[in-house]
Amino acid sequence: MKRLLLLTLLAAPLHAETTLRFVPNGDLRVLDPIWTSAAITTSHGQMIYDVLITVDEHLRPRLQMAESATPSADGMRWTFVLRPGLMFHDGTPVTAEDVVLSLQRWGKRVTAGQALFARTASLTATDARTIELVLSRPFGPVLDALASPILAPFVMRAADARTDAFQQVKTTVGSGPFQFVEADYQPGHRVVYRRFPGYVPRAEPADGYAGGKIAKVDRVEWRYLPDTGTATQALQTGEVDFLETVPQDLLPLLRPRKDIVLKVLNRAGFIGNIRPNSLIPPFNDARARQALLLAVDQDAYATTLAGSAEYARACFAVFVCDTPYASDIATAPWRKPDLAAAKSLLAASGYKGESIVLLDPADQPEIHLIALLTADALRRIGANVDLQTMDWSTVITRRNTREPPGRNPAGWHLAFTLWGGYSLASPLTNTPLVATCDGKNLYGWPCDATIERLRTDFLDATTETTRLAAIEQLQARYYEVVPYVNTGMFVRPVAYRANLSGVLSTLYPVLWNIEKHGP
Repeated sequence: MKRLLLLTLLAAPLHAETTLRFVPNGDLRVLDPIWTSAAITTSHGQMIYDVLITVDEHLRPRLQMAESATPSADGMRWTFVLRPGLMFHDGTPVTAEDVVLSLQRWGKRVTAGQALFARTASLTATDARTIELVLSRPFGPVLDALASPILAPFVMRAADARTDAFQQVKTTVGSGPFQFVEADYQPGHRVVYRRFPGYVPRAEPADGYAGGKIAKVDRVEWRYLPDTGTATQALQTGEVDFLETVPQDLLPLLRPRKDIVLKVLNRAGFIGNIRPNSLIPPFNDARARQALLLAVDQDAYATTLAGSAEYARACFAVFVCDTPYASDIATAPWRKPDLAAAKSLLAASGYKGESIVLLDPADQPEIHLIALLTADALRRIGANVDLQTMDWSTVITRRNTREPPGRNPAGWHLAFTLWGGYSLASPLTNTPLVATCDGKNLYGWPCDATIERLRTDFLDATTETTRLAAIEQLQARYYEVVPYVNTGMFVRPVAYRANLSGVLSTLYPVLWNIEKHGP
């Protein structure tokens, strides 16, 4: 009897299993984070995969799977050495070949990767732990490209990474702190992960996406609750622990509760964007685009989109406030709305009262608000506004039309969207800034050889000093030609039960480092 009791005690877990119940902002349908740009799949990737380089809370590159990253004196050769002991969830070791093949696949799908590989002569595994990158021409932001947590270069097994970049990887074997439980996966309802006991975290404390990724709960359940009211009620009753998205109108309900924490994790936030059609009058003239800049009251736009001044701010840094490339250069003349000056600039552009067509997606509440506010701003400076309301899918189709409305009824003058702040925070990833004159850039098609030369200068720069010089010159040129107009920055808080600790500041929530105290 004593022997049986002893065996029972030895077999018992040392602690009760802890489960973290998380409500993401979408339904996980695609499991390959290289094949899709969907944020929900990137968040899934952060759970089960790891990366060579990542960013800390301040969006600065940090080593992750890499033990070291060493450039040659001229910056044309980089040597990366993997940390020892890295292991995939199937028990096989992570090797340099896995990393090389994963990076090559990523480089075919992601803008930052495409830019890197356009200047790469070779990427090879020189032994089981060593990767050598040889550039064909200077490329300063090597670490910036590899570190991005948006469309991150997740490391997969070589067998998976050999999958065509335009076909989905069907397996879910990573080497990250959690492993995917395929048997419990229910699309439209639930995703389950378990702590991977073989994961070797870095020794440093967790810091943003960097540092020690220690899984401090045994099990994570993602519960898809598309009705935000239902999700908020579940948080209040303790049925779930963590909401990624909180409706604006329910923030006042949650704010006074002592058992719930509201916290902004993504300080780069979101930025509203007005995109002029630079091919047709009046916005083919930079003065009309500058007029739009002076007509926009960023504080008013951002506050309207955030639902509260607490979560809104004006931001005139082209590469986003409070990020590594933020700058105040050339912003002073544009910081305050000036309707009289805007009206004068619009007239100087040759505008004589012609109808200006705005594409207004009524089924996208935040973008719809940007359209309404812009229509009002344009009327205040004497413009004849034609606000055309439609659904988002129609906007996506129509904004590819280059002809003016008088020639093509699908034509347009202004379109609107939202960008994640981080995606605008570098010339490497700021898509609306691209001003190539080949018509292959983003709808709106700005053309400016100076911007393109300065973007190339940034990519060529191999020192921080020369990179920052290119940043400041790019920002000054932006305010001269205005390829797009930002409408201010806003952030969204997450909400979680107060018995959680260790929630990290990241662009999208990560669930390592979180401890759950009590049921």
